Amino acid sequence: MTLPLTMAISDYAHTSDLVTGKVRPVGIDLNILSYPFEKVGLRFAMTREFDVAEYSFAGYCAHVAASERPDMVAFPVFPSRVFRQSAFYLNTDAGIVDVSDLRGKRIGLPQWSQTATVYAKGYLQHQARVPLASIDWVQAGVNAPGRKEGVALDLPEGVRVTSEPGRSLSEMLQTGEIDAAISARPPNCFLAGNPKIRRLFANPQAAEEAYFRETGIFPIMHIMVVRRDIYEANRWVLRNLLEAFETAKRNALAAMAEITTSYIPIPWGPDEVARLQSLVFGDSEPWPYGLAQNRTTIDAFLGYCHEQGVTARRLVPEDLFPPECLAEVIV
Repeated sequence: MTLPLTMAISDYAHTSDLVTGKVRPVGIDLNILSYPFEKVGLRFAMTREFDVAEYSFAGYCAHVAASERPDMVAFPVFPSRVFRQSAFYLNTDAGIVDVSDLRGKRIGLPQWSQTATVYAKGYLQHQARVPLASIDWVQAGVNAPGRKEGVALDLPEGVRVTSEPGRSLSEMLQTGEIDAAISARPPNCFLAGNPKIRRLFANPQAAEEAYFRETGIFPIMHIMVVRRDIYEANRWVLRNLLEAFETAKRNALAAMAEITTSYIPIPWGPDEVARLQSLVFGDSEPWPYGLAQNRTTIDAFLGYCHEQGVTARRLVPEDLFPPECLAEVIV
């Protein structure tokens, strides 16, 4: 008899075999709902209506730090990972030439606790040496007003964050009311081609590759979680889900490397995939799940979360996952 579970997740190449049923987790009858991440994350945060869900990495860390027995449990699958030097946008009237010029500026972000902005602020503080307290922070929705902070914050001493619930970052960036913005989603004023709005880094990929070479951090945006009641009644579920995700990912990577057919609809797709895999992963497992290959990234992120007041205590990577999905199985 299989365990019926409903899982909500965005649409990814490396999970498509789970969606189609080509890969099935052992002992689980998986009903998959594909939604944009914003819908998945918000609905699960508000109602816990799914058994398994893609979730904000920062949101999960805040939840774990605030509770001795959180009502969700993660397994180390990371469906979305994105470098965030490309998330800095500026108004050219602000006189910002490079990242050091962000000192003393008024900078907008959609949420102080958003995973993307946690990494971006960590970069500012640790690599760019720009103190977070030197910036006048503004919180607002990116392209529409009304966005609110995601978790309760304990801001570091000297840090100021002003909420602007009736405004959007795009509007304020365009008018010059903020000098710059950090946003995972490009502001509309940038997408519209406003000549005064540009990215901080003229070549974001080069900046992100340099950041990776310096730090070894490949930012994790989202994590997979299971409701605690499901986990406690079926402690084998996490390992079986993890193994199914691993199989689906390896199938997708093998298809991307196939040179006889065009799995990726761009010229030289397999060559570019091989180049980027070598750059980021070397001889190690590409797009790794689990803790061993991701410890550097996870530990750095947990440090950022605590420094920035997103988590109530300094977590360590082992705090995030039950032992069932961390133990190595050797046959």
